[in-house]
Amino acid sequence: MRALLWGLLAAVWLISPASAQAPGEARFREIFKTLVETDTSFPGGDCTLAAQRMADWMKAQGFPATQLQILVPDGQPKAGNLVAVYPGRDPKAKAVLLLGHLDVVAARREDWVRDPFRLQEEGGIFYARGVADMKAQDTIWADTLVRYHDEKFRPRRTIRMALTCGEEGGFVNGARWLAETHRDLIDAGLALNEGGFIQADGKGGLLNQGVEAAQKVSANFTLETTNPGGHSARPRPDNAIASLARAVDKVSRYSFPVQMIDANRAYFSQMAPVVGGEAGRAMAAIVANPRDEVAARVISRSPEWNAALRTTCVVTLIEGGHASNALPQSARATINCRAIPGVSLDEVQATLARVIDDPEVKVTSAFRPFPAIAPAPLGDRVLDPVRQASAEVWPGLPVVPVLMTAGSDSMHMLRAGVPAFGVSGLVRDPDGNGLHGLNERLSVKSVMDARRFVYRLVKLYADQKD
Repeated sequence: MRALLWGLLAAVWLISPASAQAPGEARFREIFKTLVETDTSFPGGDCTLAAQRMADWMKAQGFPATQLQILVPDGQPKAGNLVAVYPGRDPKAKAVLLLGHLDVVAARREDWVRDPFRLQEEGGIFYARGVADMKAQDTIWADTLVRYHDEKFRPRRTIRMALTCGEEGGFVNGARWLAETHRDLIDAGLALNEGGFIQADGKGGLLNQGVEAAQKVSANFTLETTNPGGHSARPRPDNAIASLARAVDKVSRYSFPVQMIDANRAYFSQMAPVVGGEAGRAMAAIVANPRDEVAARVISRSPEWNAALRTTCVVTLIEGGHASNALPQSARATINCRAIPGVSLDEVQATLARVIDDPEVKVTSAFRPFPAIAPAPLGDRVLDPVRQASAEVWPGLPVVPVLMTAGSDSMHMLRAGVPAFGVSGLVRDPDGNGLHGLNERLSVKSVMDARRFVYRLVKLYADQKD
């Protein structure tokens, strides 16, 4: 009996995480670590180096070098992009494009608990800048193509992959550059990108598999105050910083009205019975009547749900004054707004001026993107493969359309005539996993489950009939 017990214990011990890994997981972890630890933040990072390392890894796994290209915009040696092509058997069938950005938001070591540019695994969690946004997904894209090559998979449709630079700003935007200068390399009938994720409930459960159906439009406005200033020993009522502070406070307390479009209406409709309780009832009520203020207040307790309900504006930068013993002669704040698709940015600017209601504060446009473009229709042709692949990994998890409250390079694909949607299979916690912030993270299980999901999903799209 004792011998049997020790034998069972030894068997359990031998089934270690390493020995229980899925096929190819070790090499996946290898390139994931390499990509994460290649700094691609602006201005000191290097996307070209990251693209080259990814290409070298794919070639080392046997992926044909002739199907890989590094493309670098003129005069931008660190803004390189990687394009891979996995040929399909039907040259007339439109391709599937896997899109991802290599660059990341800058991170300072002194602000983080851990080195942001060293992949660390603790307690089943990956920590590092870029693990969630979006180097895990980039690595899954590349790993999927390598796995297909290993097994000699012959899809009906060609599969393209574009890992680009510049989505986070600073570098030349590679997705836009490819669409404008190498349109044939990103030509596809469908593009899959970031923006869709599995929503966790914060209690160990999963709420939904989100598919990004539309995204909000980002724009920056400047609030500026000026006056003659003077000596700080003789204060005056028209202080530039004080006027700006009052304006910023008014903006922070203003809520734009609820506005329903197809993407957020579908999300709240389908999530109402899943969430249940007070919040679920509020979701059903807001779909039935977008002017239901009580329901809006309940839903708006969640920053994520609040952002999906309405246009939002928030102060992100502030500066003012020139000396500690002088009255400020000017003060300036940057207001970043995320508009519901279809809302005029002129209307947003006019609303800010009306809310501030102070002739001393000038409201000007600091940055506006390209004119908004309508999202591609999200029908069963797009959703059915997600439902099927998702059911194989997370049985019973609902697949729902979502309005992406941030922005992505999908806009450049849409302008090029390529329908683009966001889906990843990665799990997003209620706090956002530290994206663009401190101590960015993803659970190891989330990454490995997403790897299984994407492998199946892309096959379904690649063999889809017209």
